[in-house]
Amino acid sequence: MHTVATGILVPFLGTSLGSACVFFLKNELNENVQRFMTGFAAGVMTAASVWSLLIPALEQAADMGAFAFVPSVIGFWIGILFLLLLDHVTPHLHRFAAEPEGPHTKLSHTALLLLAVTIHNIPEGMAVGAVYAGFLTGSAEITASAAFALSLGIAIQNFPEGAIISMPLHAEGTSKGKSFGGGVLSGVVEPVAAIITVFLAGVVVPLMPYFLSFAAGAMLYVVVEELIPEMMEGDHSHIGVLSYAFGFSLMMILDVALG
Repeated sequence: MHTVATGILVPFLGTSLGSACVFFLKNELNENVQRFMTGFAAGVMTAASVWSLLIPALEQAADMGAFAFVPSVIGFWIGILFLLLLDHVTPHLHRFAAEPEGPHTKLSHTALLLLAVTIHNIPEGMAVGAVYAGFLTGSAEITASAAFALSLGIAIQNFPEGAIISMPLHAEGTSKGKSFGGGVLSGVVEPVAAIITVFLAGVVVPLMPYFLSFAAGAMLYVVVEELIPEMMEGDHSHIGVLSYAFGFSLMMILDVALG
């Protein structure tokens, strides 16, 4: 259980360390730096969705023969629709958007930004929870190293995300302490979502392929709906595409080398 607890907390640690950049860097992150970080996060999440989630889900359903894709496709689409529902029922504001999304609210600009990141982090926590549930039950043939590879990959991409949250908040006039707290708070949802997923998937072991592919669908929804548009924001540049490829490659290397 110590291994699982560590793996669940590592991504949250990445967010917290990134948020601490507000204490050491004076100015808001350069636009190209933010674009690079966003593209990197998108690449990591895409690779994690494939190698750490969808492939294990397909392998676990291999005894279904030609229909082994069924649990993965169903779980994948449930994950997509779940995030779509969250998008519609939760008021939030993406970093470069002019108007908030979701129900009308009187929440502050800062609160809306934090809610957007919280929605973004939920599927990451669920992904970590799903792979560790697979490891604990032994049903998805996921090793401790493979599960930790996913946690480490998400933690690496959470580091710049923490900075992307805390530093703009400080630039808007929020104190460094509160900006750091906001960044940390945005990451709290990850271990919570992971623990809930571990519990549910552990109780209903036969549904493991659905849980794994559900997390993959939810993560890819965030990539396509939020991260890719943000990495392409502003003047035309190849920075986002190159950083996406770098993040994808790094996550693939971690999964294969540690798995």
